[in-house]
Amino acid sequence: MGMTKKELTSVAVVLVVLAIVLHGIHILIFGDPHHVAIYGFGDIAFLPVEILVISLVVDRVLKEREREAIRDKMNMVVGTFFNAIGRRLLDRLPKMLENREDVLPSLALAPDWKTLQIRTACKAGETLRMKIRPEPEDLEQLRDLLNEERDFLLRLLENPILLERDEFTELLWAISHLQEELEARGDLRALPESDFHHLSGDVNRLFTHLVREWLEHMPHLNARYPFLYSFAARTNPLRPDADVTVRE
Repeated sequence: MGMTKKELTSVAVVLVVLAIVLHGIHILIFGDPHHVAIYGFGDIAFLPVEILVISLVVDRVLKEREREAIRDKMNMVVGTFFNAIGRRLLDRLPKMLENREDVLPSLALAPDWKTLQIRTACKAGETLRMKIRPEPEDLEQLRDLLNEERDFLLRLLENPILLERDEFTELLWAISHLQEELEARGDLRALPESDFHHLSGDVNRLFTHLVREWLEHMPHLNARYPFLYSFAARTNPLRPDADVTVRE
């Protein structure tokens, strides 16, 4: 907690008085006020430069700490999202993929992967082209899940910290849009092919953003919270051999 204005004034007065007392002691001991005056004015002459340098350094340090604090808060929001709904969405992805043999091997993050391997997977994920073909029952399950978590998603969209991470905001908008599209329809099993194709595009947009955000979040977990990364990797829904049990 910072000092109040009164406390700051008191500290400033004490420091000024202390400086005067110390200079007075110097004069009493060495009897050389001329020397004190020369060095005193010399110090005052350099004071603006010192203030400038200190201000720049302090400003940079404070801004970096602020950015780090925002990144930590943002990652907490992202982690909460995946715990609440993101992982359940990822659970539904593999069975919708037409090109799963091309996609899933790049997303099979394992508990023993190092940061370099995770970042390599992240780069690969940026270029992945998923071919998603949901079945009518998949759309029904997605509608039920998104309706169930509607309030949670709306609260996330209201969070101002999301402005710091455009990709995650795009993911939330993609989810919100799909939820509205699905909710506006009645029987999802009686859609014409043209409408079904349109919804498949919305689903593909959602999962593209979801996978990229998930891959972006994994290096953070591995670096800051390896125990959380271990659990996320052991239960990775995109690994066919995922097993929560810790084995040697």
